[in-house]
Amino acid sequence: MNGKALLAVSFGTSYADTLEKNIAAIEADLAAAFPERTLRRAFTSGMILRRWKRERGVDMDDVPGALERLEREGYTDVLLQPTHVMNGEEYHKLAAQAEDFRDRFVRLAVGAPLLTAAEDYLALGRALLEVLPPRAEGRAVLYMGHGSEHQANSAYALMEYAFRDLGRPDVLVGTVEGYPDFAAVLRRLKELPRVREVELRPLMTVAGDHAKHDLAGEGPDSWKGVLEGLGYTARPVLTGLGEYPQVRDLFVKHARQAQA
Repeated sequence: MNGKALLAVSFGTSYADTLEKNIAAIEADLAAAFPERTLRRAFTSGMILRRWKRERGVDMDDVPGALERLEREGYTDVLLQPTHVMNGEEYHKLAAQAEDFRDRFVRLAVGAPLLTAAEDYLALGRALLEVLPPRAEGRAVLYMGHGSEHQANSAYALMEYAFRDLGRPDVLVGTVEGYPDFAAVLRRLKELPRVREVELRPLMTVAGDHAKHDLAGEGPDSWKGVLEGLGYTARPVLTGLGEYPQVRDLFVKHARQAQA
């Protein structure tokens, strides 16, 4: 053992398929970028950790548990890379938990979430434009972010501005639990001329509960249902950000910056 570890920290998901397609895919790219480090996983969501234990009998680590395990096993150099989208409550929680362990390792480096520095917004925008359909008359793209009461919630408005700056005013960003909310997005959607078709996509690392139910659910209250009730054709594309190699490259870049 060389004493070096890479701890990939995610909010988590209770869906095994999205875990493999998104979180495990990011972890695999991180492991390939840092072959000298032992890869480990941790989740920050207590609710999801409890569900894995209750429904599958699987004990997954939270951040303190993973760091305690690494210390116990003799690792001295830990690179912690979150897969979170923004510097919100979950990221600050994991950063504070990691700080408690700083004196227990020779080196403990913590990488940044996906949207941190100003250039990250344009970088993510460019990455997503590689997978989005080209701009077309009559069609808009609507991303759903999680949203938060945390001050970092401004990341969503910044992301929409980045799309606009990249020449795609047809790409809008809203949130489930923050601002801009769905009502605000609908107002902006109605300002786009002649749009009748809306592609719905999650702006989340994994396409989990919010994507499957709040965004694309068959009920009248989902974003899809509301749009269809207003006469739009709504087409969900339930692909988490972690499924795109271009986005995974950005997480790897942040980990490299943290290690430097």
